[in-house]
Amino acid sequence: MFVEDNEKIMHANIRKFMRAGYETAAAPTLAAARLSISERTPDAVVLDIMMPDGSGLKFMQELREGGYSDVPVLLLTGLGAKEDVVRGLAAGGDDYLTKPYDFEELLARVEALLRRTGKVPEIVTKGRLSLNLAASAAILDQTDLLLAQKEFALLFIFVQNEDRHISAEYLYEKVWRAPMAGDNHALKSAISRLREKIKGSGWKIEWSRGEGYSFVSE
Repeated sequence: MFVEDNEKIMHANIRKFMRAGYETAAAPTLAAARLSISERTPDAVVLDIMMPDGSGLKFMQELREGGYSDVPVLLLTGLGAKEDVVRGLAAGGDDYLTKPYDFEELLARVEALLRRTGKVPEIVTKGRLSLNLAASAAILDQTDLLLAQKEFALLFIFVQNEDRHISAEYLYEKVWRAPMAGDNHALKSAISRLREKIKGSGWKIEWSRGEGYSFVSE
């Protein structure tokens, strides 16, 4: 659940988390968050500290004292001073991330919190493609595509970033865990194999000079 008064940030995060396979809810005010949580307990809360109708820290303390002590809370805020971080974690926050931020880092941090409670989705579905995250397997119409580890990692990034251009450098660093250093042969080869394996899925990987790769529907 996102508790965020900036509509642009909130909708971008919702869209991206849904692409990653998560069901999401959002509240632009603390009052709306209280109502939503009373109707359905979220698996995790991404909370802005500075809300228009009160303090996010006080709201978090309400959760801790009101029967929601097991719900992990990530504080996502523009307050980045050391004392702000210490104050947020001391008030009961499970993690703290300052704006501006990288979405991949936000996703990774939320998933780390969810793993503690066993709430990470095992299957991410994109049309006829299903990604089993636990087994690192991609299934197309009940057929295992037999992806290599790096091919699966690339496909998962593409599925999370549908219709968004991603640079070769970014993909290489995320999958190979090292700077590309100008040599993208390994990346090109892996993407070429992946393109062949997902043929017939309704999705394709495109390349645009100056923009990068994108995962789009056919």
